Amino acid sequence: MSFGCNKAQPVNNAGKTVYIKNENGKYTLYRQGQPFLVKGAAGYTNLKRLKEAGGNTIRVWDTVNLANILDSAQANNLAVIVGLPMPPSLRMDEFYNTPQAAVFTKEITAVINKYKNHPALLCWCLGNELTFPLRPRFNRFYTVFNNLIDIIHQNDPQHPVTTTVMTFQKQNIFNIRYRTNIDFISFNIFGSIQTLKQDLQDFKWLWSGPFLIAEWSIEGPWVAAKQNAWGAYVEDASTKKAEQYLATYRNYMPVNDPRFLGSMVFYWGQKQELTPTWFSFFDEHGTQTEAVDVMQYLWTGKKPPAKAPDVKYMLLNDKGGHDNILLGPGATSYAKVYMNGTDTAKLRYKWQLLAEDWFKPNGIFSEKPPKDIKGSFIENTGRTVKFKTPVNEGPYRLYVYVYNNNGYFATANTPFYVLNNP
Repeated sequence: MSFGCNKAQPVNNAGKTVYIKNENGKYTLYRQGQPFLVKGAAGYTNLKRLKEAGGNTIRVWDTVNLANILDSAQANNLAVIVGLPMPPSLRMDEFYNTPQAAVFTKEITAVINKYKNHPALLCWCLGNELTFPLRPRFNRFYTVFNNLIDIIHQNDPQHPVTTTVMTFQKQNIFNIRYRTNIDFISFNIFGSIQTLKQDLQDFKWLWSGPFLIAEWSIEGPWVAAKQNAWGAYVEDASTKKAEQYLATYRNYMPVNDPRFLGSMVFYWGQKQELTPTWFSFFDEHGTQTEAVDVMQYLWTGKKPPAKAPDVKYMLLNDKGGHDNILLGPGATSYAKVYMNGTDTAKLRYKWQLLAEDWFKPNGIFSEKPPKDIKGSFIENTGRTVKFKTPVNEGPYRLYVYVYNNNGYFATANTPFYVLNNP
């Protein structure tokens, strides 16, 4: 079975709402008859701000509350990539080799037929970061996967189908190329975006079809260099992260590749992933970070006038996150956030002490909000605080949120460990 978008044959796209056209090796996504370069974000909130910033697309991972999301996107003139979640391919004996697969196929078909005519729909994304294995025992997975693609093509020929892979994994791409009939491939890519241009070029012999960057961001909390002695990940301040978003896009995004369909930044909203701030462009109330301005500049070429607070770093007892801060239970400690610039009189500071999730291998973190340790702060003067450490042994993290009057905030945090000496 060959990969659809690598086929060098004419395709009749007349009357289609969304399609991909290959013109002498240059792939272009068309929507409603016009070329459509995806300038988007993963997430489903703050849609008005996304449109104001120059974005045109959102991506969701499942069909929860999908009707409202599609309607909200349409109201803001945004397109939606709708995720159709699939169980991992490794679940052969308890899913793909059981009647559950047929029930699941029926449910997905109902979703397709319910939403296929919604004007905000851009395409379907079947599965997220699935493994596409080589071994023959996984043939049943491919049967179910390709059957779902065929059902989508038959029931909704107006919208293409993609799937996402984590980074540029050659085995996955090989199997997508030769064992599926997907329309185009999407990458969820973080730090490995630094080699993506070269990877795409080196392995063009294997796969030369169109691609979308479905998730890109700063490096995530799974890199060993960011860990301290007990495995806590050290997070950069939001000001530095904004600089990293800009540099990552400018230096590594393959915008000049003729197969490039666009990109979607991660994450347009507030999301708990190790910390509540690592990937979050907003807080839970919709206040924005400087990274929003970075994306507006990248999407429009114009820098917005408002400016977020400029945080340099935070120190806890004059130490930073890489300094392996060990504290006793109930100890009195102090922290200070350091700012760039002198115009800080109108800034507001919110400090928070949270219990840290215990760290798991392979970058798997709980999405449950961490426990807020109440009553810890003894003294708070804004940029500095004095607090009592918790009495229970374990990992914790101190956060500061700095707000201004322009609808922006900046943030920094420092991990520490409470150690009960024997």
